[in-house]
Amino acid sequence: MRKKAVVLFSGGLDSTTVLAIAQDEGYDTYCMSFRYGQRHTVELQCAKNIAKALGIKQHIVVDIDLRTFGSSALTADIDVPRDRPDTEMGNSIPITYVPARNTIFLSYALAYAEVLASDTIFIGANAIDYSGYPDCRPEYIDAYETMANLATQAGVEGKTKLRIRAPLIDKTKAEIIQIGAALGVDYGLTLSCYDPDTEGRACGGCDSCLLRKKGFQEAGIPDPTRYI
Repeated sequence: MRKKAVVLFSGGLDSTTVLAIAQDEGYDTYCMSFRYGQRHTVELQCAKNIAKALGIKQHIVVDIDLRTFGSSALTADIDVPRDRPDTEMGNSIPITYVPARNTIFLSYALAYAEVLASDTIFIGANAIDYSGYPDCRPEYIDAYETMANLATQAGVEGKTKLRIRAPLIDKTKAEIIQIGAALGVDYGLTLSCYDPDTEGRACGGCDSCLLRKKGFQEAGIPDPTRYI
């Protein structure tokens, strides 16, 4: 019987690479995306297209509304920062941080994994080329894995140890792109932008776009992104 893995999947560059890694390792993949009130909902169509192209077992889109709490440029009427220099990224937590987002997403993925009898959750968290998010650090992933094994029936009964896999946690964006390219990922299907237009074209100036552009340049691979 093939192994099952839950993959947190946004349709972006990192999560698509993680999905390809999970499939390359022989997992049957069950993807979970979220409609959480984000301004860039067009990413969900990208996720749907990629899931179909890669032949995953199941793709679930969960509806939650993090606009209830606001406080983020992704879920409230706050301008997305643009054209920030590299020196600013990672020095402080930016306004695009969505409070507790990965904790919430991982909790849903944990429930899904229990139902599937899966012992592995994949997440595209990255602590190198990122915008300073506290829930993308190795110590956070380790702590969540510890908690997850205290919170599940399988963990408490000692039937299995749940693993939170973050294979990109220590990779640069260029290294991530090179890994994905080697696995045949079509990055033209992905969207990383925080503020795309209605046609799915990336703004080209938000932190995510700038990191993506830099990654393709450093990887020596043509950038297939459609920019405004």
